[in-house]
Amino acid sequence: MINSMTAFASEEDTQDNTTISIEIRCYNSRHLDPSIRLAPSHANLEEPVRQMISQFIQRGRVEIRINVKRETQEAIAFNINELLADAYYNTLNNIRTRYSLSEPVSLDHLLKFSGIIEPMALEFDSSAILSLLGEVITRGFEKVNRMREAEGKAIADDLSKRITHIETCIMQIENQADGLLERHYQKLVDRINELTQGVVEIDQGRLAQEAALLADKGDISEEITRARSHLDQFRKLMDSDEPAGKPLNFLLQEFSREFNTMGSKAGNTDISHIIVSAKTEIEKIREQVQNVE
Repeated sequence: MINSMTAFASEEDTQDNTTISIEIRCYNSRHLDPSIRLAPSHANLEEPVRQMISQFIQRGRVEIRINVKRETQEAIAFNINELLADAYYNTLNNIRTRYSLSEPVSLDHLLKFSGIIEPMALEFDSSAILSLLGEVITRGFEKVNRMREAEGKAIADDLSKRITHIETCIMQIENQADGLLERHYQKLVDRINELTQGVVEIDQGRLAQEAALLADKGDISEEITRARSHLDQFRKLMDSDEPAGKPLNFLLQEFSREFNTMGSKAGNTDISHIIVSAKTEIEKIREQVQNVE
């Protein structure tokens, strides 16, 4: 199945004075790589969220930011760091005395320093919000997967066209390889005549034997058969319900190996040109497959 690995979605819901909002961003990655951002007071929700992610995403970098807000009086509280405030106050007074400043130290001066007044980290009942969190995350990832599927369809259409081009290249290579024995034979005749100026009589039996040996060394029928098999597997993976990114990438490596072998064995200029065209398409497919789950 062709799904893109890039997507974005946001979702929010409120129940019993508790609001949960999330943002999900998905990027390319070789493996499932979740990054979960939660307030320290909700750190114990990280593992359940990680398990939820794995139910929706098989591969890719997933960044999810979760904000839990309680609209209750007890949820609004602050800590005063009295030791830090005293230290700042005494330091400011020492500066005031040292430089004979008349202006007294005021609250405005102290509030310019961070860390003196901070929101209180309140303990939340995780079990009470886990159900709501599950609903919000589910809706968020449903949006993500719809976006990934839509982009994946566009990628699949492009891959299909490029695979068809490679199939055409294989057919052309096969057609060129059909007359390989005759071409080797004629090449040997031309070369001998060029070197001997027609003075030496050619042993037709020996010449045919040498041409057959060259043709056998240049036989690429096995590589063509394997390349066709890779084409079939590629298309099956694209139509499968399972994530296809990793096996498709493996098949592309096998494609490259077969075409490289064809080029080195055939020793034919026309076949080499076709192989260059096929390998160019393989590289374009490889770039696209990096975006596939």
